[in-house]
Amino acid sequence: MSVIQPFTSHTPFDQVVADICEKGWSVTDGFFSEELIEALLADISELDNAYMKQAGVGRSSDHQVVLNRRSDYIRWIDPVTSARAAFLDAMSELRLAFNRRLFMGLWDYEAHFARYEEGAFYEKHVDAFKGKSNRVLSTVLYLNEAWGDQDGGDFVLFDEQDENKEVGRYAPIKGRLAVFLSEDFPHEVLTAKRTRHSIAGWFRVNNSIQNNVGPGQ
Repeated sequence: MSVIQPFTSHTPFDQVVADICEKGWSVTDGFFSEELIEALLADISELDNAYMKQAGVGRSSDHQVVLNRRSDYIRWIDPVTSARAAFLDAMSELRLAFNRRLFMGLWDYEAHFARYEEGAFYEKHVDAFKGKSNRVLSTVLYLNEAWGDQDGGDFVLFDEQDENKEVGRYAPIKGRLAVFLSEDFPHEVLTAKRTRHSIAGWFRVNNSIQNNVGPGQ
C-alpha cells in the first residue's frame, strides 16, 4: 500500500485539543490532507450497500434496528486499504495527543463508514450514557463533495446542560471534522436530501480487566 500523508499542518492537533479542553467539542475544517480525504471518499463511494449493514441503536444485547430513529448504513473500518490504514494511524496519533496533553487515558479507537441515503436521518441522541459506556470522545469526519444548504443532512450539536439549546449546526462538507465528549453532548443528523457520507468513530477507555476492552463496547 502506498503511504498517504494524513495532515495539512505540522501541528494538526493544537486547535482540536484546545477546543476539547475549553468547551468539550470542536468542529474543524482542513484537519486532514486533501490526499487522505480524496482517498477515503473514493473508498466509501465504491462500497455497495450490499457490503454495508443497516445501523441500529443500543449496544450488545440492547442493539436493534429502529428505522424511525436511525436509518443509515454502516461498515466498520479495518486497515485493509492505504486510505483506511492512514486514517486509523492518524486517529491513533490524535489519541496520543489527547492523552499527553489532557491526560484522558484513551485506550483505543473504533470507527465505521456511514451512508445516509436520500431521506435518511438520525434522531437526537447521546453516544454514551454516563457510567455505562467506555466511549469518551466521539468523532465524525465528513466526505461529501459540493454539499449545499439544499442538501440537508446537517449535524446539529446541543448544549450539555440544555438539550433543547443548539450549540451549532454544521453542513457535512468534505473534510470537516467534529469531535465532542460522548456522554455530554446530544446531537442529531437532519434528513439528507441526497446521499451523505461520513466516518463516525469513538475514542475509548479500558473499563475491563486484564487490558481487554469489554465485549460489545
